[in-house]
Amino acid sequence: MADRNAGAAASDAARIAIFHPAIPTTLLTETGGGSAWRAFFGELRRLGYVEGQNLIIDRYSAEGHHERYADLTRQIVSRNPDLIVTGTNPVVIAFKQATSTIPIIAFMIDPLKAGVVTNLARPGGNLTGITLDPGIEIWWKRLEMLKQAIPTATKASFLGMRDGWEGPSGQFLRDASDRLGISLISMIPNTGTSSEFERVFLAMVQEGTDAVLVSGEGDLYAHRELIVQLAEKHRLPTMCPYRDYVDAGGLMGAWQVTCIKSSAGRHRVTFPSISRLSLSC
Repeated sequence: MADRNAGAAASDAARIAIFHPAIPTTLLTETGGGSAWRAFFGELRRLGYVEGQNLIIDRYSAEGHHERYADLTRQIVSRNPDLIVTGTNPVVIAFKQATSTIPIIAFMIDPLKAGVVTNLARPGGNLTGITLDPGIEIWWKRLEMLKQAIPTATKASFLGMRDGWEGPSGQFLRDASDRLGISLISMIPNTGTSSEFERVFLAMVQEGTDAVLVSGEGDLYAHRELIVQLAEKHRLPTMCPYRDYVDAGGLMGAWQVTCIKSSAGRHRVTFPSISRLSLSC
């Protein structure tokens, strides 16, 4: 699904394409998309870019349907925007394969292991952004904190996508849970839709889950408020990957953000790159 802003004159305005795997286009705004998007639009404004005046923003969303990634990626690249802003590793990989010239700013989980960059300080090519994963060791800390907060917990559910569970982080987490005396099971949504999350939480209850560890994928982040509501409904304590979950009512969280190209502050590291890469006048 796409939402195109046509209020600015195309000949004079810079054009940004924003693509999110799950957040609806109507929420990809300064007030609707979470703290990262508030920072993003605020930084654009600070740099002097105003949507409808000297900036056009085309918004796209797969609305939780992974099968739409390829078509939307091709559609966006074919329109040749000045800049692409996106997130989650599968989407970033698709864009990297589709274009080597359009600048891409991305929120990623471990881009080194995903193979989209070879060096965080000097990523090269047309990609920059931030990584939302400080390393697999944080999973031990998250699980340890959850055990300390809920000492009676003996079974926990990992709520995340299949790549996270089946990769190195998942194995590290399973080993950590064994050492802490917690039986850990995976609860993997088949799609990033509301009904699927409701099904997954019902399955957790049926499995006798005592607590939930939430992974950091964009599909989950888009439904953070629903995840918190379902956890509260089923009385399941949650360990969250980002502050926005805790702000929405999640029990606790542990997180860190690492810049791919700079050591500046959280979120803002991305946005000066917009001016350097493609929007300078």
